[in-house]
Amino acid sequence: MSPSAAIPPSPFRFNPDDEYNRRLLANVHPHDWVNPRPNGRYNLVVIGGGTAGLVAAAGAAGLGAKVALIEKQWMGGDCLNVGCVPSKALLRSARAAVDVRDAARFGVGVSGATVDFAAVMERMRRIRAQISPHDSAARFAALGVDVFFGEGRLLGGDRVQVGDAVLSFAHAVIATGGRAAVPPIPGLSDAGFYTNETVFSLTALPRRVAVIGGGPIGCELAQAFRRFGAEVRLLEQHGRILNRDDAAAAEVVHRALVADGVTIRCGAVVRHVSGGEEPHILLADERGEESLTVDAILVGVGRAPNVEGLGLEAAGVAYDGRRGVIVDEHLRTTNRRIFAAGDVCSPHQFTHAADAMARVVIHNALFGGRSRADALIIPRCTYTDPELAHVGLSEGEASQRGIAIRTFRHEMAGVDRAVLDGEDAGFIAIHVKPGTGAILGATIVARHAGDLIAEVCLAMTGRLGLGTLAKTIHPYPTRSELIKRAADAYNRSRLTPRVKRLFTQWLSWTR
Repeated sequence: MSPSAAIPPSPFRFNPDDEYNRRLLANVHPHDWVNPRPNGRYNLVVIGGGTAGLVAAAGAAGLGAKVALIEKQWMGGDCLNVGCVPSKALLRSARAAVDVRDAARFGVGVSGATVDFAAVMERMRRIRAQISPHDSAARFAALGVDVFFGEGRLLGGDRVQVGDAVLSFAHAVIATGGRAAVPPIPGLSDAGFYTNETVFSLTALPRRVAVIGGGPIGCELAQAFRRFGAEVRLLEQHGRILNRDDAAAAEVVHRALVADGVTIRCGAVVRHVSGGEEPHILLADERGEESLTVDAILVGVGRAPNVEGLGLEAAGVAYDGRRGVIVDEHLRTTNRRIFAAGDVCSPHQFTHAADAMARVVIHNALFGGRSRADALIIPRCTYTDPELAHVGLSEGEASQRGIAIRTFRHEMAGVDRAVLDGEDAGFIAIHVKPGTGAILGATIVARHAGDLIAEVCLAMTGRLGLGTLAKTIHPYPTRSELIKRAADAYNRSRLTPRVKRLFTQWLSWTR
């Protein structure tokens, strides 16, 4: 299927039109849904039915608030429909493919194994449909939320219109999320391309794929499509992939992608795209120009906030096209009745961040709280293989801000379970305040790094120092010993020459 033939998703259709997508749509935007009549003044009107909106609506309703939820497209937002859920289903299939490929390393002979891409995509659609009832319109109606489908537009400081209905509110939260950003490359739109919002409609594997953007989305899908059997070129205009992350950790991921057969071109600018069935991409870097011919282009260069058509001006809500809705540390907008949460207002564009921000909004909007979103400990993870997870300050950020740190690092190759599993690429680096065990940040690059980073997040949230992690008993053999080893290194650092001399003297006296 060529990029030019890709059908963009519709508010009322998923492609292909099979039983799984019909089941999904029946949950996230039922064709026979009838909007309720407005029910007086609402404690909270939520505009947007993605993660932030759903958590805010369910949480507020559960506390006894009168809540209305407005969604113009799909309940569940990007995460369920075109983001976390479908992408991780694909990554799991890609990991299965590489495990079969590498089975001989473990003394297991496998022959004749192939990737059935159509079956991979069908599995993704089946699992997505299976998960969708949790975010369904019917479930939220059962929770006591008035669910309205349509475009919500603020009419002023305390009213919003959806269809012919006008809802009045004491407070509202804007949770309209974001969308895939598209770079202004000449000829790109005419040639056709995929983003995360359309790539999951594929049913046949493109033979040659160009991925524009070496961020998390680009790296994850580049590796997956290569493991499925496509020829993949990853094009990044910066000097390296994952340029927001620790350089050493990004290099581990870079080597893994190259080992899988992904061709990575950094420092390359896409000048022009032409053609339809077989798009031609003109690249330029310090070595000159090069032309590539591909079958599909996947764009993964970031996100743009959904702020258009919401009537923000009428409500006195400040915003801009790049940062989205402007909020303070309490997630209040320039209209004190209206809050915002999730991708529409946050640089932390993750499902778990949207969830956490929605909880801040519930506290502050309904109960006059002063919870601060800027105090949240928010990790991030790129789900390549190995994964790259990070929380708090990085070494580069600490240097830019003039914050002194001390780093304790341990290699995954020194963890027995990782060696036994043949998954010993990567490391952990934990940054602490010098002279203390107070954790300021950490980076983990390893298989299942996203699971491992949670322990560090807990320690930071509970203000537990690295010494506490050192005292924590970790089961052997597990990958979690990676954290224990870094914490042990901190403990050893406390044994200064002077302390050691004192210990030596004491032990000599007590012999």
